[in-house]
Amino acid sequence: MEDEIFDIAIIGGGIVGAATFYQLQKHHPSLKIILIEKEERLAFHQTGNNSGVMHSGLYYKPGSLKAKNCVDGRKALVQFAEENNIPHDVCGKVVVAIDESELPYLDKIFATGLENKIEGIEKINAEQIKEHEPYCVGIAGIWVPCTGIIDYVAATDKMVELALAINPASKLELKTEANSFVKENGVNIIGTDKKTFRSRFIIFCAGLQADRLARKDQVNLKEKVVGFRGDYYELTEEAKHKIKNLIYPVPNPDFPFLGVHFTRMTNGEIECGPNAVFTFKREGYGKTDFNWKDTIDALTYGGTWKLFFHNMSFGVNEYRRAFSKKLFLKTLQRLVPSLTMNDIKPGRSGVRAMLLSEDGDTRDDFRIEYKDTSIHVLNAPSPAATASLAIGDNIREMAEKHFDLTSIHLLKKT
Repeated sequence: MEDEIFDIAIIGGGIVGAATFYQLQKHHPSLKIILIEKEERLAFHQTGNNSGVMHSGLYYKPGSLKAKNCVDGRKALVQFAEENNIPHDVCGKVVVAIDESELPYLDKIFATGLENKIEGIEKINAEQIKEHEPYCVGIAGIWVPCTGIIDYVAATDKMVELALAINPASKLELKTEANSFVKENGVNIIGTDKKTFRSRFIIFCAGLQADRLARKDQVNLKEKVVGFRGDYYELTEEAKHKIKNLIYPVPNPDFPFLGVHFTRMTNGEIECGPNAVFTFKREGYGKTDFNWKDTIDALTYGGTWKLFFHNMSFGVNEYRRAFSKKLFLKTLQRLVPSLTMNDIKPGRSGVRAMLLSEDGDTRDDFRIEYKDTSIHVLNAPSPAATASLAIGDNIREMAEKHFDLTSIHLLKKT
């Protein structure tokens, strides 16, 4: 119906949008909510192409939104998975130092983990590393028993399914791209490539398009989203026995990625990766994918060039490795020396959205802001999938405060 008005419209059907829908509908069952997603299915981009890891919260600055939401969100996600039969396994991981230069960073990570109250973490020696991962070689490590794996696509689908079951008046609109937002008589008019929707409030969970939709909603945003593609290899059937669960290196403290690691997926596959390279297409998963708009947008932004300048050698090495199986294998052999070229085969790719500051810094915390009748999730890189239920609950609390949801509820009852 053309005069149909929703209480809240959520733009973006990744796991953060789905978790927000679920948390809002669970706490406010009378709200009429619509989730609008441009792709043919939920979790199409970042959520469906990440490593499938439920992160512990080991790496994040104590007191930050990432640290708190990762720990709280992980616990909530495990409970959600158990209650709803979502494929998952709290299998634990090892973080491995290869040489002496990495030991101070390993100690720092361990101290951060203790401060963030990560359950059960312990320092382990070379022999203990092999007890967990017999083919892994290192001089010291950290055992993180609460890290796990999960099918994030299944979790996203279930969150939306449960939300829709709470209120039959709420809706999911797939293959519908929101592209304009205007206010008319106190109501948001959302233009899409199919039809127009009307909603009192809007919550944007747009991931790789977060900055563009924010500007369309008249948000004065200085930063831009820049995409980084991550390529994966997979272990062949003959080599799968060399990895039991999860193996991570000590991350480079100068770069905001965790490094190439080994991950057992819920379907039994073993993935190796990802690397991290600047992508010339925000939603491009091929190594040569290109989009003029995305490229011009990124390369006319000063923050992009400052990022390149500050990380030149790292970036060059990442690009070389993206096009060289031999170099990729060499990185993997630092952790598992017995791997050979015949043990790995090309896998999938994912793209991560990073809100890049004007000075080229990518290490910003989660960032969620309120404006008029809208809430914008402007920056939610890893560990956002792990933290999704906690992020969704934070957004729910923000909506209760700024949207006065209690008044809407009382109005519906009368």
